[in-house]
Amino acid sequence: MASEKTKRVIYIDVEDTLIRSLGPGRSPMIGTVEYVRAMHDEGAELYCWSEDGADFARSVAEELEIADCFRAFLPKPQVIVDDRNISDWRGLFVLHPLSLPATRPSVPEDHD
Repeated sequence: MASEKTKRVIYIDVEDTLIRSLGPGRSPMIGTVEYVRAMHDEGAELYCWSEDGADFARSVAEELEIADCFRAFLPKPQVIVDDRNISDWRGLFVLHPLSLPATRPSVPEDHD
């Protein structure tokens, strides 16, 4: 398990990341679901957020049986206040859900 200093903190979106909406139904994004499980198993600190709010994020995670992998459920932010532009954050990786393999995915290593 990772130490507090090296622990990865990962935010996972819901819409078109954990689930894909298909008309009135929805389908799980299997690669992202497996990524959540793998990162949890590796000791990452995971947070789930949704533009539809924290309750919706929790309900989707429960439906996918991965709610226990997350420390908290949040609404997706609309404003971030920081002295750095998000593109300048050290060690920040943005992963597209379609790029995640369905088996043992990992986060790129930080080379700062």
